[in-house]
Amino acid sequence: MPPKQKSKAKVNNVPASAAKPTPPNWPQLKPVLAASDLTFEETLKDQILVVPNLLTTNLCKNYVTFLSTLSLTTTPGKPKRGEATRMNDRFQIEDPAFAQRLWEDTAVKDLVASYEDKSIWGGEVLGLNANIRIYRYRPGQFFDQHYDESNKVIGPGGVAGKTTWTLLIYLTACEGGETAFYPEAASRRDKQPDPVLVDPQVGSALLHRHFPECLLHEGKEVLNGEKWVLRSDLVVAR
Repeated sequence: MPPKQKSKAKVNNVPASAAKPTPPNWPQLKPVLAASDLTFEETLKDQILVVPNLLTTNLCKNYVTFLSTLSLTTTPGKPKRGEATRMNDRFQIEDPAFAQRLWEDTAVKDLVASYEDKSIWGGEVLGLNANIRIYRYRPGQFFDQHYDESNKVIGPGGVAGKTTWTLLIYLTACEGGETAFYPEAASRRDKQPDPVLVDPQVGSALLHRHFPECLLHEGKEVLNGEKWVLRSDLVVAR
């Protein structure tokens, strides 16, 4: 069972309303593999999907080099009431153009469109959330247990949308730093299922559902190396 002392807060990733910064000059998303050369691996039915090698190793290296030049903010050690403890360095930007590139220039769009059970996405898929987040976890840093909240957003073309799945793209591998999910037992009489662990692998993508279907999960402590993550969300019409 997951440690009882950990927080089970929801995480709402609505961007701050302060003056909008200028988006960075993101590197090209090339080279990438075609969707025909990739596939969703169903780590947990209807909950956790993994795409190995969504981004190539060289592309990930280029992005880590670029992202290292950005001004990252270290999250406060003491969270606000109701929030999960998060220790990492992060960068956040509202960038519809890059979200569109991430959707169309990689295999994400085609993989989502070709998935057999379209209902799993929670509605008509519009694209990716313009709220782009970059996370860097160094040794000793982690993200405590929490749920990812669904947020109302404006999707591509100004269409009203909502987020239904988190998209995490791992740009590096490290020791530790697994994303751990805690499925619930079917009933109180049943044994608590074992946690489901997803290791950060260079270029792999992880998709998992948002609240209320979201599983309790956490980013485990990084023990050695650095874990760099590119984050967005799947957006559907509302």
